[in-house]
Amino acid sequence: MRRIAISVAAVSMSVTLAGCGMLDATGSSDDASPAKGDDITVGLLLPEKANTRYEQFDYPIFKKKVESLTDNKGKVEYANAEADADKQAGQMQRMIENKVDVIVLDAVDAHGIAESVAKAKDAGIPVIAYDRLAEGPIDAYISFDNALVGEVQGRSLLEALGGDLSITDKIVMMNGSSTDPNAKQFKAGALSELKGKVTIAKSFDTKDWDPKNAEKNMAEAIDEIGLDNIEAVYSANDGMAGGIVKALRAAGETKLPPITGQDAELSAVQRIVTGEQYMSVYKSYPEEAENAAEMAVARVQGRDIQFDALTRDRVDSPTDQDIPAQLVPVVALTQDNIEDTVIADGFFQVSDICTAEFKDACAEINLK
Repeated sequence: MRRIAISVAAVSMSVTLAGCGMLDATGSSDDASPAKGDDITVGLLLPEKANTRYEQFDYPIFKKKVESLTDNKGKVEYANAEADADKQAGQMQRMIENKVDVIVLDAVDAHGIAESVAKAKDAGIPVIAYDRLAEGPIDAYISFDNALVGEVQGRSLLEALGGDLSITDKIVMMNGSSTDPNAKQFKAGALSELKGKVTIAKSFDTKDWDPKNAEKNMAEAIDEIGLDNIEAVYSANDGMAGGIVKALRAAGETKLPPITGQDAELSAVQRIVTGEQYMSVYKSYPEEAENAAEMAVARVQGRDIQFDALTRDRVDSPTDQDIPAQLVPVVALTQDNIEDTVIADGFFQVSDICTAEFKDACAEINLK
């Protein structure tokens, strides 16, 4: 689905230009004649709350950036669908009826929401797909390089297995929801690394990305494959990794196999500290959310040069081609770089991670 991967340099350049005032969304410019001023309403639709990132990072960061870009005159109309596609369609319909100026959409069901995207288009409301590539006539897309996420997870799992790696090693794959196009890209990226090097003994597409469903799936895999025969577990995100750990513990496993993840949730970072989870994929949500806000404001204010600078890549969806996009780079998070990633970027402080329960484990890896 992704045709051209954006380079880190291109992302950095667009952000740097904006920071230098060359692409100022709120100041005066001869580059474009804004269709609207600062008194705008941006609709933000996020998909669920099971993954803590949306409420903890994406929404507040996005809201703050919109306000800063509009001299505190712009508003964000926010709704979270709580993993209910029908509920999200209703939320989007209300935003259309409320005549918001632009909608930033993280779809629960990328295919099912296409009709709502078309309705927004008919109403003259641009739609920017956020984090997941919604179908329908979207104006732009911003997300992380999802195929690269899967590749990083797959490579990390192979590295964790080390020199004894064999094609007979049995791996369980816990993929994300089948309604999320990102999950398909994560899966494809991971398989590009794992195929031919290990045996995929069991693979699941986990409904709603729900950790409880992942726990249930893992219990099924343990029964079918045998606890001692599972060398590693590919988990597409951190929430499901937590469910996988529960299933392995319940089955009596004391020495957990390498488990991947994604999102750098606090509980996952703590599992990485203790060794229960091998890695997570760290993604800079502030960069994604802030750049999405810049795209939305630039689009509705008619600042085409800024909008183009923020969307230098192109992607295809099942319904549309050559969609302007920005793909944000990712980093593998392990015990070795916790300080250089989530702590350095202000996601967490050492005190958040190294609570009393994790104090000794933090000391063992010199995290202090």
